[in-house]
Amino acid sequence: MPPRKSAEEKSKTERPPQPRFASVAVVVSDAHRALDWYTQRLGLEVIAHEEHWITVGRKGQSGALHLCQPTGDDPASELEPGNSGILLLLPGKDFEGGCAALKARGVEFTEGPTKAEWGSYATIRDLDGNEISLMPEG
Repeated sequence: MPPRKSAEEKSKTERPPQPRFASVAVVVSDAHRALDWYTQRLGLEVIAHEEHWITVGRKGQSGALHLCQPTGDDPASELEPGNSGILLLLPGKDFEGGCAALKARGVEFTEGPTKAEWGSYATIRDLDGNEISLMPEG
């Protein structure tokens, strides 16, 4: 019988657990006002709404945006508007039509929709100046 591997040896050879994406924080000045914008204008769904923990996304799918409202006078928690690094995929076959529908709901576009050789994209801005990239799904 071969000798048993130690836990350390096993951890080096076995595949580690694969984390599943849960949420990413978007810093907002007013979580409840942001909740209205992300659900009413952008069309996302409320995933959780428990006191300070508010997340939006698509029910039944992994990944959500945590609408994070800073508390207190911590200077590190100040808003820094601009590119959030967030990319949302817009469902449907008509990306430009989907973007037009978002514009009609009051979503501000800072760029696009634009067609590049690698695909289409657009950039939107939320109430606090967070810029979010959009691309067609699929």
